[in-house]
Amino acid sequence: MAIVKNDSVIEQEWITVDAEGDLPSSDENLIVPLARFKEERDSLLGRNGGLGVQLNPGDAPEDLADDLDRLSIITVNFPAYTDGRGYSYGRVLRERMGFKGELRAIGDVLRDQILYMHRCGFDSYELNVDGETALTKVRAALKEMTVYYQPTGDGRVTAQSLRERRRAALDQKAS
Repeated sequence: MAIVKNDSVIEQEWITVDAEGDLPSSDENLIVPLARFKEERDSLLGRNGGLGVQLNPGDAPEDLADDLDRLSIITVNFPAYTDGRGYSYGRVLRERMGFKGELRAIGDVLRDQILYMHRCGFDSYELNVDGETALTKVRAALKEMTVYYQPTGDGRVTAQSLRERRRAALDQKAS
């Protein structure tokens, strides 16, 4: 298993705890499921270590609206490649709610999905392969396309805006 972020393989710095597991020391970086975060919000926010939340299909990212500035990471679980709800979660968190922390795709993360995940706001990916293979897959996926039809929050130029720019340049040249 490897995590790729910012064009490099990074070490796992977070401990993921399930809904009922014991919490490690208060200095550890911790990721908890949304349901547990909602139940133990105050005690979790009072910890010394970093805090993150894992979103699973069926969770509502809007439940985190009041606490986004206190979260260092949000992991979004893609349990199967056919489940696309995580893409929507990414866009909601980045574009509507303004989440600035790390947004990591976990679960069934496949090379063919990485570019789309990136366009939806994800900036790290946990892949079930070794580090060098993961890095190669992410790099290749992010270079796969250069022109897009749909706008997203990633700031990439769309095909329509390129056409409009060319048209404006030609009009300016003709004047």
